[in-house]
Amino acid sequence: MSGHSSNFASRPLWQGIGAIVAGLVFLGASPLAAADRPNVILVMSDDQGYGELSCHGNPVLQTPMLDRLHGESVRLTDFHVAPMCTPTRGELMSGLDAFRNGAMNVSSGRTLLRPELPTMADFFARSGYRTAMFGKWHLGDNYPFRPQDRGFQESIWFPSSHISAVPDFWDNDYFNDTYVHNGRRESFSGYCTDIFFREAMHWIEGSSEKKPFFVYLPLNAAHAPHFVPPGYREPVAARLEKALPNLPKLTPSQQAAITSFLAMVVNIDDNMGRLDEFLQKSGLRDNTILIFLTDNGSTMGPRYFNADMKGGKVTLWEGGHRVPCFIRWPKGKLLVDKDVSELTHVQDLLPTLIDLCGLDNSADSRFDGTSLAALLRGERQSLPDRMLVVNYSRMPFRTTRPTPVNAATPRREGAAVLWKRWRLLEDRELYDLTTDFHQDKNVIDQHPEVAAKMRAHLNAWWDGLKDEVNVPQRVVIGSEQENPSILTACEWFDVFVDQQRQVRRADRKNGVWYLDVAADGEYELVLRRWPEETGLTLTGSLPETKVTDGVYVAGKALPIHSARLRIGDQEQSAKTTPSDEGAAFRVSLKKGPTTLQTWFLDEQGQEICGAYYVHVRRLDTK
Repeated sequence: MSGHSSNFASRPLWQGIGAIVAGLVFLGASPLAAADRPNVILVMSDDQGYGELSCHGNPVLQTPMLDRLHGESVRLTDFHVAPMCTPTRGELMSGLDAFRNGAMNVSSGRTLLRPELPTMADFFARSGYRTAMFGKWHLGDNYPFRPQDRGFQESIWFPSSHISAVPDFWDNDYFNDTYVHNGRRESFSGYCTDIFFREAMHWIEGSSEKKPFFVYLPLNAAHAPHFVPPGYREPVAARLEKALPNLPKLTPSQQAAITSFLAMVVNIDDNMGRLDEFLQKSGLRDNTILIFLTDNGSTMGPRYFNADMKGGKVTLWEGGHRVPCFIRWPKGKLLVDKDVSELTHVQDLLPTLIDLCGLDNSADSRFDGTSLAALLRGERQSLPDRMLVVNYSRMPFRTTRPTPVNAATPRREGAAVLWKRWRLLEDRELYDLTTDFHQDKNVIDQHPEVAAKMRAHLNAWWDGLKDEVNVPQRVVIGSEQENPSILTACEWFDVFVDQQRQVRRADRKNGVWYLDVAADGEYELVLRRWPEETGLTLTGSLPETKVTDGVYVAGKALPIHSARLRIGDQEQSAKTTPSDEGAAFRVSLKKGPTTLQTWFLDEQGQEICGAYYVHVRRLDTK
């Protein structure tokens, strides 16, 4: 997204952390006294749309805790994010467009937030806050992209896009899972959403430090797989059954999916109630900024109820990126139980919090977003005229090998431009929301002057970043911060292998890792078909697996007889045996950027697929 019309083409895209792009909003906050600084808790649910709240008219759900927060908050009613997970998270953390910050896709090597950018956690940490995150990070699984590398002093999280993604601990299923706690895998008891809220509250109350805190709670719920704790499905199923006469026709499988999805939302609502009770009892409620939003449009809304919007997740229609955003701070004299209808977006939240909390911005960081502090306080009624651009890298589902251009390649035309009541989609459709909120009638021919103005903004936005948008971010290997490290197919550039079920069914794909070697030395690389914790051999298989609330598909055996790798200009091959769990190689590497590709081959030497997992260790460390 872009907040301002500026001609970016006349300057390089990156000019250091302090002055990133000409024309972006400058923000300089006056530091508050430490005792006056508010705590901040930012809760973001996953795949829950604008309509998945009873206060927004949902005909099935009851969300009393979120409804109460809605009534106590200032609400941003024309608030936008990206239409998928990672772009929204990167924009939230950096205050910059997805195409500018590097995190623009849910997988395929394009989840990585540029390491030189300060994050929201960095701003809080350097201003004396304690910082922590609990849940779904989705901005990089290896150094230097992990939460602990990006300003979070405490972190409990799982890698990639969802629990049971390729890098996640094998067969995690939302219950009694293994997550990454400050860099080490650790098992936790309970249901995922309950765990993340519980651990956040334990961390808040467990510190003796008299410092304000920033807690980031990005939930994986209600993202698929739709696994639900006991007792939640039945009430939702009964309410859905009662509402069916007033809903679009649903198949039994659609009913079941919607029921599980909404049951996960009810569990989120219960946890919001527990959090609010904790804040009240601990005396923290009045001086805590509590923000609730969702990361993209609904995955289920278009099937049954979508708050009068067209589209859902991964679409450019309003239902793909208009989401709820509630902000409450009793002591901060923000508006209460009020709607703010100005055009706003997720990149506004970082500059807004810098202002509200008086955070240190002495580096003069600049953002695509703008501070909403005066709006939230009622000190002003409107923002300067602005246009936003919503764009993101699409998932390359059909790509099986590296290609120079595919679905993941960012395109200027893949954008929605937002301006006042107007929406320009893919530079070919124009909608007027005042007369056509559902976006059914393309009026581009009737309003050529509006389309021309919005197109000019899109052109300037694209010119400011097009030269850098396809430069890959690189995972670092052999660093002191992460040695050994595990590379997974999630980072194959522009090739999509993100789900453990893809590993189980043996998707025959291959891709390239973009790497940065931390230091000269001898490195061992072990190519694996299965993750180490399974104990399976290269040719091993798995039966269909019953997990707590569902079933994982069977794992297919592959006829692997040899392995090959190419790293930089070096190539090696090795025969394998049926008892091998991996194929090990040793290479001498020089410090600096490189690429890695791997192959598993059959008895005839024909390619099967790439190694889904590669363990990398620098050997000659002191």
